[in-house]
Amino acid sequence: MPVITTIDDLKRIYKRRAPKMFYDYAETGSWTEQTFRENTSDFDQIRLRQRVAVDMTNRTTKTQMIGQDVSMPVALAPVGLTGMQCADGEIKAARAAEKFGVPFTLSTLSICSIEDVAENTTKPFWFQVYTLKDDDFMRRLFDRAREAGCSAIVITLDLQLQGQRHKDLKNGLSAPPKLTLSSIANLATKWSWGLQMLQTKRRSFGNVIGHAKGVSDPSSLSSWTAEAFDQALDWKRVAELMKMWGGKVILKGIMDVEDAKLAAKLGADAIIVSNHGGRQLDGALSSIRMLPAILDAVGDKVEVHLDSGIRSGQDVLKAMAMGAKGTYIGRAFVYGLGAMGEKGVTTALEVIHKELDTTMALCGKRDIHDVDRNILLVPKGFEGDWV
Repeated sequence: MPVITTIDDLKRIYKRRAPKMFYDYAETGSWTEQTFRENTSDFDQIRLRQRVAVDMTNRTTKTQMIGQDVSMPVALAPVGLTGMQCADGEIKAARAAEKFGVPFTLSTLSICSIEDVAENTTKPFWFQVYTLKDDDFMRRLFDRAREAGCSAIVITLDLQLQGQRHKDLKNGLSAPPKLTLSSIANLATKWSWGLQMLQTKRRSFGNVIGHAKGVSDPSSLSSWTAEAFDQALDWKRVAELMKMWGGKVILKGIMDVEDAKLAAKLGADAIIVSNHGGRQLDGALSSIRMLPAILDAVGDKVEVHLDSGIRSGQDVLKAMAMGAKGTYIGRAFVYGLGAMGEKGVTTALEVIHKELDTTMALCGKRDIHDVDRNILLVPKGFEGDWV
């Protein structure tokens, strides 16, 4: 067993073990992938202030996200097709998150259903939804989430229309994978993945197939998704969906000051500064660059979280020091899941927690609540001097 000390260690194992189309699905952005790359590289521009001769004992990374106690300010982001990275992937990731004491967010386009995850966990999880036109489907989806005990809904606002991801088109991405000469050749080298997938019945979109009208098998799913997403989405529709749910709501995909103000005005419990991991609008600024302006705009009117680009505990600390109240990891936990299943997700969380805790201490802080901009060295013009 290799010694795992970084998220990149998990990524290398994941690349060897996962089928190419699913590795590429996770490790890709839209168009030129500029935003995808800068989500991580922009964190490198922010430096840390080392402090010495300070008491580093009795440290804690415990805090809250939307009123929920967490062992560190990190949630598992909603990631579609997680159950294709590893058999029963959503269940395994949810279990790891629950044991570690951080939130797990299930995607609507998961392989394991809401019910599957609820049956295999003991604590409430969060559920992500898209802004779909079909009110009947949305109401039934919310009913299922309530029945499963979901404690919050994450509404994705930045996918009315899907950004083009070249690798997915070239690979013929599907769940289960379509058998072509190239996919068969690749799958033939992924024995451990294949053997695990043969042992589960969960191989397609459990929240949609058999639940959405006219979607009874994977072949009918693509036509449904092409028609289901609401390109006419506006803030009035967002308010309708929030009312339809009636519980805690997190709005994901906020990358503009004006949008942040409108989201806060609607009464969301939190907003997530996120560019969908660089998978939607290529050429958009990174999430960490947009975070300060959005925080300035909304103040304490709404809890602000950050997603996109987090690959280490130092990234978490930098986001928190900027003023975020929580962060999300997507690819980082998927690397662990694809590498080693549930244990890999736990390992990813352990790596991030150790980096967060150690770096916080070396910056002279013992409590995550005491972390602020004072520990950072941010380059002049980091947010950009744009016309």
